[in-house]
Amino acid sequence: MKMMSKRVLGVTVSLVILLVMSISLHAGTSPTIAGVHTKLQGENFKFDGKTVEVMEFMSFYCHTCYDFERVIPVIKGNFPKKIKWKIYPIYWADHGSPKPGEAYLLAEEAGKGEVMKKALFEAQMVQKKNIGDVNVLEDIAIRIGLGPEFGKKLRNGEKATEAQKAVDMAKKYGVNETPTLIIAGNIKTDAHPMNHDLDTFKINVLAIIASILK
Repeated sequence: MKMMSKRVLGVTVSLVILLVMSISLHAGTSPTIAGVHTKLQGENFKFDGKTVEVMEFMSFYCHTCYDFERVIPVIKGNFPKKIKWKIYPIYWADHGSPKPGEAYLLAEEAGKGEVMKKALFEAQMVQKKNIGDVNVLEDIAIRIGLGPEFGKKLRNGEKATEAQKAVDMAKKYGVNETPTLIIAGNIKTDAHPMNHDLDTFKINVLAIIASILK
């Protein structure tokens, strides 16, 4: 009972902190969107009344993105069939390669995006492989059932333009860490204000989406 009380108190404190931070960051702006976020200037709010679009800017080199994978199903599960989640793989110029993102985009086109995402994280975070190496990416592709055309497309840079577009969009939106979410077109949030505590970040994202869907 005491443990449960401490847990409930912890969640309550997190919610109060989020509320205070939200008021602090958004005094004088629309009160209809809950949670800690910033509104992107020059971008329109987009919501069709049924489905909330979530753009996730992430990196396969990012440990926090890897840990965030366990949180995403919980967020989606709270709003069945009401979230359209789109991945935008990026990398930082001084760390990493665009090739993992290109590999993901090729796999996504072939209907194996989620499988490729898990395999890339496994290779980078667990197996400590160089996922910027095309040979490593080709081996992963073979293992998840993608044909020989994958390697040819990857080496020819078929998704290079699309991968660069994701990087350019991240710059446009002022993304300076991963994961960063753009919700409903102009609501930006990341885990930085929560000291990268992903459980608190999860509560924040749930609050934002719930306030849109209400």
